Amino acid sequence: MKVLARTGSVGRVAPGATAIVGNALDATSFTGALTADDTIVHLVGTPHPSPAKALEFQHVDLPSIQASVAAAAAAQVVHFVYVSVAHPAPVMKAYIEVRMAGEAALARAGLTATVLRPWYVMGPGHRWPVLLKPIYAALELWPGTRERAQRLGLVTIDQMVLALVQAVEQPPTPGTMRIMGVPEIRAT
Repeated sequence: MKVLARTGSVGRVAPGATAIVGNALDATSFTGALTADDTIVHLVGTPHPSPAKALEFQHVDLPSIQASVAAAAAAQVVHFVYVSVAHPAPVMKAYIEVRMAGEAALARAGLTATVLRPWYVMGPGHRWPVLLKPIYAALELWPGTRERAQRLGLVTIDQMVLALVQAVEQPPTPGTMRIMGVPEIRAT
């Protein structure tokens, strides 16, 4: 396994993984480290997204996916896994626009890809949404709100990790883009 890391982060790369020193915003800094047999898992993004971070989405999230897609296309990688976001949604317009632009870049490049579209991932220190689970359950029962409640549902960090593993281990048909929304992420 290869991991793209900044110079100052090489020491944080997991044992057994090979650190590739580069800049996630500059395809030329890591394209040479990719081969056609590689699967790229793109996890670069602004932490704790909120509407107030629209500029960060434009300056970090968008250039990083554009650089990764360019590098993947140049190396003709076998599979690309991208963590996007559920859409459409009522809030986080700038974040959703950037993630949709990332999906569009993958489609234009013609890469075999898996796109995961979670809405909110519950992990350590972020358990307050558990209080919303009864509301989600009720909305999922009602036909008029079922699809939206499922699409914008909560997923756990464990479900997200399992979905990422499944995406890597079971790529879609070559030349296609598979979308895994909240229901598919939960089903892994």
